[in-house]
Amino acid sequence: MVLFFRTLWKGLTLWFRPGLEPLGTSVLRFRVWPNDLDVNVHMNNGRFLSIMDLGRFDLSFRTRLGKAMLRNRWQPLVGAITMRYRRSLDPFESYELHTRLLGWDDKWVFLEQRFLKRGGDLAAEGIVKALFRGKAGNVPMAEVLHLMEYDGPQPELPEAIRRWAKV
Repeated sequence: MVLFFRTLWKGLTLWFRPGLEPLGTSVLRFRVWPNDLDVNVHMNNGRFLSIMDLGRFDLSFRTRLGKAMLRNRWQPLVGAITMRYRRSLDPFESYELHTRLLGWDDKWVFLEQRFLKRGGDLAAEGIVKALFRGKAGNVPMAEVLHLMEYDGPQPELPEAIRRWAKV
């Protein structure tokens, strides 16, 4: 519950944000607070991962996925994350987290999450591999997409992500 107040705030304001299409991009705005800092006085690398949870939460509930997860008691589970840190986020600096669905296979969903400084400079980016688990086990992506009412084409995953997903 490290991000209790941020989670509460994002959850409360979620109801006033417009819905998103399944391939839309969630954009959340944040500021680096003193409790986000490490001994080098910039945002701690672990805090990036915690903030990414909020981006996935926002994307899920602004698409139709959140309601399906609640109704079916699915748990979203992260299988892997790869991060690349480019620039520091300094105390009280504002930034945005952009979260979008990159694609999927039969079992996994792949998301891109980018931290952008004011002016659009990339501070960090992560690729997340996740799945949904229900009472009977892993939920096939075909079922997830059906309940999201998505019947469009499957985006082509970049070759680097396809190779990474096999590891």
